[in-house]
Amino acid sequence: MERKLADTHTSSDCDIVIGVLALQGAFREHIAHFSKVPGVTALEVRKKEDLEGLDGLVIPGGESTTMALIAERWGMIPELRTFAKGGRPIWGTCAGLIFLADKASGQKEGGQALLGGLDCKVQRNFFGAQINSFESQLPVPKQLEPFQRGPQDYRAMFIRAPAIMETGPSVEVLSEYRLSPEEQAVTEGRESVVVAVRSKQLLATSFHPELTEDSRWHETFAEMVRRHIAGNKATANGRSSSSASLSSMGSQRSGMSRPANMPVYGSQDKL
Repeated sequence: MERKLADTHTSSDCDIVIGVLALQGAFREHIAHFSKVPGVTALEVRKKEDLEGLDGLVIPGGESTTMALIAERWGMIPELRTFAKGGRPIWGTCAGLIFLADKASGQKEGGQALLGGLDCKVQRNFFGAQINSFESQLPVPKQLEPFQRGPQDYRAMFIRAPAIMETGPSVEVLSEYRLSPEEQAVTEGRESVVVAVRSKQLLATSFHPELTEDSRWHETFAEMVRRHIAGNKATANGRSSSSASLSSMGSQRSGMSRPANMPVYGSQDKL
């Protein structure tokens, strides 16, 4: 298909093009969700040239170290950093959250390339290995409410998931996960960890919305992209672009719904 550049859009109802980094991980699932959102075309991004003309980008869940190594080998890290610094919206899920974070702990020896831009510290594999994967129902943040259809909570799937341990003043907390007493003991009494945030044009979730049937997070990101385009258009015409930001909200906290017999990651070592 012929890509449309962001500055050709004229309204919040127009078609937008969202790329999904397709080096490794759950990129097909993201594309399937965006196919349900009217006015959105989703494309696989495998090389730096694929970033041209995109209105937004998703960095999916997967194995963050492997994804980073492939991106470095194919020379994509500088282009991805340029894309991020250019102000276009980016959404990172799970491994994508680690990519966007300014700081990450618990990495493998030698670390990995980070794109940065999200003022937070992430603990890699906070919730444990693959065998420790679990689901939780979390309250719907205000950003998802315009797309509300059904319950007031959403299904969050945590698979080798990171957690956000610290956030800077520019980061808006969207969702928190309430820790069990056993988890609190491992984390020196911390009652909860942040699992979804937004900062300007960056959105990040430590769970996998793409692995559920709920498309509200994808609709929310598409709306972020549309509002970003509309804001740029208004700025170019000398008008205020203050309406480009989504409504703010306080942090949300859920009841602990992790199975009681679930092994607690890090029980031998303090984080």
